[in-house]
Amino acid sequence: MSEATRIPAHWRLPLASLLLLLLAILALYSQTLLGMVSIWSRSDTYAHGFVVPVISLWLIWRIRHSLAVLQPRPSWLAWLMLLGAAGLWLAGDLVAVNAATQLALVMLLVLAVPAVLGWQLAWAMAFPLGFLFFAVPIGDFMLPQFMEWTADFTVLALRLSGIPVYREGLQFIIPSGSWSVVEACSGIRYMIASVTVGCLFAYLSYQSLTKRLIFVGVAILVPLVANWLRAYMIVMLGHLSGNELATGVDHLIYGWVFFGMVILAMLFVGARWADAPEPSAKPLGAADMARLVATQPRWSTAIAAMAALVIVASPHALERLLALGVNTSPVVLNAPAAQTPWQDAAAPSSDWVPAFQFPVATSHSGYRGPQGQAVGLHLSYYRLQDYERKLVSSLNMLVTSQDDRWAQVSGGSADTELAGQPLKVAAATLRQKTSVLSGNAARLRAWRLYWVNGRFTASDVQAKLQGALSRLMGRGDDGAIVVFYTPLDGNLPESEARAASDKALQDFVRIHGASLEAALKQTREAP
Repeated sequence: MSEATRIPAHWRLPLASLLLLLLAILALYSQTLLGMVSIWSRSDTYAHGFVVPVISLWLIWRIRHSLAVLQPRPSWLAWLMLLGAAGLWLAGDLVAVNAATQLALVMLLVLAVPAVLGWQLAWAMAFPLGFLFFAVPIGDFMLPQFMEWTADFTVLALRLSGIPVYREGLQFIIPSGSWSVVEACSGIRYMIASVTVGCLFAYLSYQSLTKRLIFVGVAILVPLVANWLRAYMIVMLGHLSGNELATGVDHLIYGWVFFGMVILAMLFVGARWADAPEPSAKPLGAADMARLVATQPRWSTAIAAMAALVIVASPHALERLLALGVNTSPVVLNAPAAQTPWQDAAAPSSDWVPAFQFPVATSHSGYRGPQGQAVGLHLSYYRLQDYERKLVSSLNMLVTSQDDRWAQVSGGSADTELAGQPLKVAAATLRQKTSVLSGNAARLRAWRLYWVNGRFTASDVQAKLQGALSRLMGRGDDGAIVVFYTPLDGNLPESEARAASDKALQDFVRIHGASLEAALKQTREAP
């Protein structure tokens, strides 16, 4: 091994201590790591996660000679921050929020560096360590807003082009056919890819912080506008070609080609203002090596790594204690019986069920009221939740964008009374898909809420908090998603039909709330 590549003597014990600590973190949090890798492998949006750690290691290797002249000195403040990151992981695990646990894992890996090597070295590696956060598959929460913006721009641009458009939700009709904005059209994957590449390019190309920030800002703005233009051009291509071009998979391919050209143009322009690279540091001389070895605190980094290991392992010990006594028996879920004057009946819709992912038990039943009101009740029950099977998830939807039979055309909320308590529920209007957007298509009015820790709520945040509280109190993580729905009267105007449907659902919930609550409690407590 040459002098240039040999590990300096004062780095051998600190580096070994850090590597062992990092391996221990990856082993302790292997389920979280596997969850991240699973998302990378199945999602084009986050596939770059596979190369992010490699790039970070390469960036550190580039500055190895600059790091070699620094003396590793552990920081106790970093231990406190490690404790905070471990607490974030535990909180995220209690409420089954993948983004929180995965973010906490990366924080633990990054904070292990100052915990063992000290802040001077961590600051010298600030960008390579910070770049690791691009491996966290987070950003889906922006999907609804990005889809709405894309639809807004596309419809506006089409109208300015002289093409008449009828829009309902994320779907719109033009004379040549119908279109809809789905997740792949949101532009979120272009945004994440652009920001990742833009940050790396800015770090490697510029020395000025101002230049770097400006380029990152451009990397955020360009894909946003480019995606709007892409969506508009794809619809125009389909319209002008009689739907021979830019339909099916073609429009996704055209989108990536267009985006690739935009990013290349952005990098080409940015390269014109690139700064000259800083001169590389020279390898350590023998005198410098001897001085650093002589002043190195003995065994301090090994002790720091052991203390950090105790901190990062603590959430798992606490989690095992919370799991004692949790009900693991199979779930038997029964819908509440009809209460007078309502009667049991067939479900109002034979071809629609909510798209909730991996419940352990479901129930779908129908009821008929004294004035002939038809109401359906869907229950999805969750127990022993994990990163895929969980009560509150962005994947749990009334209708997915890929559904070829139903679409959600509006959202909002409604007020009702359940088990004697006032309650605000999430409300939505669903429409059966037809070849044209017409008033003759079947419509449903649906209310959604959660039952968790013995309480009803429509809030995702409240459901998460109540789920965490239930686990902390030793009650387990049982919970259910409850959906009430009824058909809209097609003979009435939209507003009147919606009001009549809400009235039918309010009557049903008021009468059946207590029996629903009793049925769910019986399910949770059954041995």
